[in-house]
Amino acid sequence: MTARVLIVDDIPTNVRLLEARLTAEYYDVVSATSGPQALAICDSQDVDIVLLDVMMPDMDGFEVCRRLKANPKTLHIPVLMVTALDQPSDRVKGLEVGADDFLTKPVDDMQLMARVKSLVRLKSLTDELRARAMTGQQLAVEDSLRAMDRISTNGGSILIIDTDQRHAERLKSYLTPEHDVDILTQPSDAVFQVTGAHYELALVSMAMADFDPLRVCSQIRTLEHTRHLPIILVAEEADKPKVVRALDLGVNDFISRPVERNELAARVRTQIRRQRYALELRQSVTNTMALAVTDELTGLYNRRYFDRHLGMMLGKAQSQDRNMALMILDIDHFKSVNDTHGHDSGDVVLKEFAARLKRNIRGIDLACRFGGEEFVVLMPDTEYRQAESVAERVRQSIADRPFELGGGKTLAMTVSAGVTLNESGADTAESLVKRADVALYRAKREGRNRVVFDAA
Repeated sequence: MTARVLIVDDIPTNVRLLEARLTAEYYDVVSATSGPQALAICDSQDVDIVLLDVMMPDMDGFEVCRRLKANPKTLHIPVLMVTALDQPSDRVKGLEVGADDFLTKPVDDMQLMARVKSLVRLKSLTDELRARAMTGQQLAVEDSLRAMDRISTNGGSILIIDTDQRHAERLKSYLTPEHDVDILTQPSDAVFQVTGAHYELALVSMAMADFDPLRVCSQIRTLEHTRHLPIILVAEEADKPKVVRALDLGVNDFISRPVERNELAARVRTQIRRQRYALELRQSVTNTMALAVTDELTGLYNRRYFDRHLGMMLGKAQSQDRNMALMILDIDHFKSVNDTHGHDSGDVVLKEFAARLKRNIRGIDLACRFGGEEFVVLMPDTEYRQAESVAERVRQSIADRPFELGGGKTLAMTVSAGVTLNESGADTAESLVKRADVALYRAKREGRNRVVFDAA
């Protein structure tokens, strides 16, 4: 996933060093040499993340961060503070003025890329939620964003997963009484523990006897209601390679041992604030979306909403030179379901199909009912391999388990899918839909129950 990174530092050598590292990973990099210049760039351009030096003349990084987070137009931009200060109090001050994370000079390459990837992923999800809100009925996005300042981080519900009871109790003592904390010393019970619970954060130790901590995190992510649960890893210095993999799997943050009390408290507050903010945004979208843009049977967005949203997202992808994928799906032999079992059974299949579709796409993907038994998925910031992975996961979820029609009757179903990618500035919404439709037709013609990419 690419992104536009703003580097703010008054020392040209530092800027060039960070720029070289990020450009090598295909990030689009812009730079500023002062706080006021950085604020002007964020106010006038699309910036996905700010790497902000603390020690600058006239306006230091703390003040720049405070102003970014006080401006409704820029408060959603993640800020990664880069500092030579190594005192915990300095790091905590950065987090408390609104910084999303920090790096200590000299900057470690692994930590740099891990933090940037994590924050870019968060920004991408936030952007998609804001875009959906705007598409619905020109919702008051600024009001929703200002809600970030009103969100309290007290009373968080936290689960600590660690096979070492003594270590877990120490972490718990750092977080209480501000938060409600549970301890789980049997990681194999993690899925059972979070099922039906309402945790807002999980702290997972990397030093667990006989258990793979990444497997524990992955299992938590498989549950629908904990898919967006923030996870912080508690890691040792030797765990760096696994931390990178964990962040790619969707883990939100990590903290190194020995754990400093104030830093832990600040990181926990940051994740709980994000979680509550994202929940408020999702509820805002749900509660204010007019029935005119929702398909009553499946609960997905309808064709009218999709047409409008596709045009907006395509324009954004083209202006920022980003990838985007479009998938059209058609339930195979659906007409025979209605003809043989009746329209009530057809409705059951459509509703269950929509439910499986939503469970097997990503948080940033948008699923809509295109019409009849056709569905469409819009995938922002997605290249070929990612689109193929999502499409195959959806296809398998339909074919692997029969649909229950009631009365003990089941029905095996399959789906065909056509996928296309945004290829150039000349693409239009109509041309994307046409290419995906042609690919879908090929999937049908070649035997159904398959995914085909357009050959354009």
